[in-house]
Amino acid sequence: MKTQQTKLQARSEKKLTCFIANTQELIKEAQALRYRVFAQEMGATLKSGSEGLDYDEVDLYCDHLVAYDNANAKIVGYTRLLNQDQAKRLGRFYSQNEFKLDKVLALPGRFLEVGRTCIDPDYRGGAVLTTLWSALMQYTLEGQFDYLLGCASITPGVSGYAVDAVYRNIDTNNIAAPELQVKPLIPVPKALRCQRDESGIPPLLKAYLRFGALVCGEPYWDEDFNCMDLFILLPLDQLQERYSKHYTRGYKANEIETTAVL
Repeated sequence: MKTQQTKLQARSEKKLTCFIANTQELIKEAQALRYRVFAQEMGATLKSGSEGLDYDEVDLYCDHLVAYDNANAKIVGYTRLLNQDQAKRLGRFYSQNEFKLDKVLALPGRFLEVGRTCIDPDYRGGAVLTTLWSALMQYTLEGQFDYLLGCASITPGVSGYAVDAVYRNIDTNNIAAPELQVKPLIPVPKALRCQRDESGIPPLLKAYLRFGALVCGEPYWDEDFNCMDLFILLPLDQLQERYSKHYTRGYKANEIETTAVL
């Protein structure tokens, strides 16, 4: 770890640095952060939970983008990236475990799936999420991707899942056209729905919506993760042109390593 830490500090004097985790030790540290957020904080039931880690078979095929606090030598933010070539080797995108995506995947272009995004509770407030987004934009530019796709999770309030209230809070411009609507394999059961919105729109989903993401239909009920998942699709053509200079400013070409350790 000292070697990796030295490398990071030599590469950047910034407090926060984003890069693709390139050792098993770093990947396990990221999986431990995922466990703390999804299992301990959100109450998810994980098959790997007895190890204090969150991982599944997708981890073997994807890139692990981490935000690293150089001053305290630890991972403080994370998102999992599964590109089209990796998904082909895996046999699917993770989102296909939850939704029928035939219409979306019929679109021409290259897809990048984003998932398992989480921030250390002590670092929430914008800086880490902004840093992750900056690195993600560089990744999409270098990979020449046309669409981001993934699931945005909303936890239930005391009264349940406020499905209708959540959709009322989403601008009509962020609702996908009928030809891009997806079907959840397990819809939120009527008995678990409520009218009162006690959770609101999470910051990550708000960010996606600000950048033009489309919510593509009814949510999936993820019982294991104690949340409902909205499938989102973000076309990147206009976004990349508009934000490429802003979000990649200050990053050198070698600052985000793009070789995953399998």
